[in-house]
Amino acid sequence: MQTRSSAQPADKPLMICVFALVIFGLIMIFSAGVALSLNNYGKPYYYFFHQLLYGILPGLFLWVVFQNINYRKLERWSFLAFIITIVLLILVLIPGIGSAYKGASRWIQMGPINFQPTEFAKLTIILYLAAWLSRKQEKLKQFSEGFLPFVAVLALMGILVIQQPDVGTLGIITIIAIVIFFLAQGKLSHLFLLGLGGLVFFYTMIKIAPYRMARLTVFLDPATDPQGIGYQINQALIAIGSGGIWGIGLGHGRQKFLYLPEPVGDSIYAIICEELGLIGGVILLLLFLVVGWRGFIIAKNAPDLFGRLVAGGITAWIVFQAFINIAAITALIPLTGIPLPFVSYGSSALIVSLIATGILLNISKYNLKH
Repeated sequence: MQTRSSAQPADKPLMICVFALVIFGLIMIFSAGVALSLNNYGKPYYYFFHQLLYGILPGLFLWVVFQNINYRKLERWSFLAFIITIVLLILVLIPGIGSAYKGASRWIQMGPINFQPTEFAKLTIILYLAAWLSRKQEKLKQFSEGFLPFVAVLALMGILVIQQPDVGTLGIITIIAIVIFFLAQGKLSHLFLLGLGGLVFFYTMIKIAPYRMARLTVFLDPATDPQGIGYQINQALIAIGSGGIWGIGLGHGRQKFLYLPEPVGDSIYAIICEELGLIGGVILLLLFLVVGWRGFIIAKNAPDLFGRLVAGGITAWIVFQAFINIAAITALIPLTGIPLPFVSYGSSALIVSLIATGILLNISKYNLKH
């Protein structure tokens, strides 16, 4: 395959959209986090400054760094990154090392930063699967030497993630893996088996955990127990409906005053719609659509298979996670608890997302068409 020996300018539409999403998110955290910050920390802008200092500043620095590291160098480090991620996913389950919140052990405390290994797992599994599949493509269509090892890698990470428990993140990782397997030209029959197995697994997870079944019940009937299991989605729908077309004004939202749970987290899209209306919500959707469009163009025009799989995996991760978050908070699917990329509060999630898009921009520099 023909490759470019020298780099071109990075994809400008993608760069502009990512930067716009980051700034959009910081503005909304400034607005949505006031009451929660006062309630939890006694100062109105804790979440804003924490996101700025521990998320955006280091994230943008690493964004620039990874834009300027030839993505091909990441292939040789992908296995080590995967092993480190597995170790971190084990450490987070050990009492005294892992930090628990609302019954979930998903964080490792590092000074003022809560580090979430599952966020790094999304990126490292992309790099590892892309490196492995690009080297083993001739065996990919074989069941024993291609499909089974692929499933084993996914299962290893899945078992550790589900122990936290974090079914939403596991779903995103599974989608990423399926997209990479498809782009690597894996057999459709194997993908069908994987999809069927995934449906059985997630159905089992729902059946054995009462709170997951409750989320499904509320999805089927949002009016169910509006002061209990249906509280979050009902408050989210009130916020979205209150915004109308134009919104009630930035900073003027009411649901963020301790009515809507997680107003700076996975519920932030409801606050966006309340304060900026349908227009604000659609603009955000369009930004993610442009990210998806540019990302898949970069994947299509990547000069080698590794670049194509990495670009496709990163794009699928960001776009699918964004639309799953938005679909959940608008009651189109059951609540998942996963954040909105670049926008929701969370330093480790933002940093890793910026690293990933930095890699994507670097791949764009070597595209065969630009």
